[in-house]
Amino acid sequence: MIRVATPEDVPAIHAMVRELAEYEKALDEANATEEQLREALFGERPAAYAHVAVADDDGAVVGFALWFLNFSTWRGVHGVYLEDLYVRPERRGGGYGKALLTELARICVERGYGRLEWSVLNWNTPSIAFYESLGARPQDEWTVYRLHGGALAELGAA
Repeated sequence: MIRVATPEDVPAIHAMVRELAEYEKALDEANATEEQLREALFGERPAAYAHVAVADDDGAVVGFALWFLNFSTWRGVHGVYLEDLYVRPERRGGGYGKALLTELARICVERGYGRLEWSVLNWNTPSIAFYESLGARPQDEWTVYRLHGGALAELGAA
């Protein structure tokens, strides 16, 4: 079962964010707190949205999708950027990941959003195979750039 996340889901989402960071070999970079996630998802001006996958057998939250809106100047419409998709390892293969992506695709279609996109690490072949099985295709002609840390601070202070 897929449903919109509630404030009560924040501890489970936070724990899974950390599990995902560990899987991606970057746990030391995962500094977000439960309070930050709660504010981002449910504060006065939410910046992101989340859906959770709930197990039918025991009602446990076993996965999540955290996303936000982006905008295409070329198409003139919003899109969804999927920041994180995660299903706990012991629950993989149960259709939860596909159900989460299906829900986000449904939202895009229902609201007239032009695309659903995300990034995946080049070495994450199980995820790449899963995404491609759903019809997703890599955007090889684009390179992602990022400013953070000292470079961001320096440019922002200029």
